[in-house]
Amino acid sequence: MSPRAQRICVAQIGAPHGVRGEVKLWPFTADPLAIKDYGPLETEDGAARIEIETLRAAKDHLVARLKGVYDRDAAARLTNTKLFVSRDRLPANTQDDEFYHADLIGLAVVDALGNALGQIAAIHNFGAGDLIEVKPMLGASTVLLPFNAAVVPVVDIAGQRIVVDAAAFAAAAAPASATEPKAS
Repeated sequence: MSPRAQRICVAQIGAPHGVRGEVKLWPFTADPLAIKDYGPLETEDGAARIEIETLRAAKDHLVARLKGVYDRDAAARLTNTKLFVSRDRLPANTQDDEFYHADLIGLAVVDALGNALGQIAAIHNFGAGDLIEVKPMLGASTVLLPFNAAVVPVVDIAGQRIVVDAAAFAAAAAPASATEPKAS
C-alpha cells in the first residue's frame, strides 16, 4: 500500500464562518461528528497538523473552531484544505456495502461480461448520494454514475475492480446531443 493510501481524506475546510476564526467543515465520514475523535488531522502535503477544538452541526455542514485559528483571515487561508488521518486511526469497515473512497479510486470498471470500460477517477457527493467518476478506456470525457447497487452491483476491492451496468454506463457516456429530445 502506498504511503498516500495509508491516509484517508476525512474532511475539507470550507469558507470562514463568522469573524472569530471558525470555519465551515465538510466531513466525509459516516458519522460526521466523529471527525473530532480522530485526533490531529494532517493537510494533504503532511506539512501541517490541524486540531479541532470545538465542533457543531449546522444546516448541511459542520462549524469548527480550529486550534490556533482565531480570526477570519486565518480561517480564510485554510479554505479548501483537505484533511487527512492515518488509516489505522479509523474504524474498520464492518459492512459489505461500506468502502473508503481511497480504496475505490483507481479500481478498474468492467461490465458484467468483464469488458473493460475504464477506471474510477474520483468519488463525488453533491448532496443526492455518491457518484463515481469513471475515466473511460478510450480517453473520452469522464462519466458520472450513481454509486448504488442497481448501477454498481459488484465491488471487488481484492480483485481491484467494480462491475457496472453496461446500459447505465452507455447512457452516461453518450453525447448530450444524442440523449436530448429533438425540437419539432
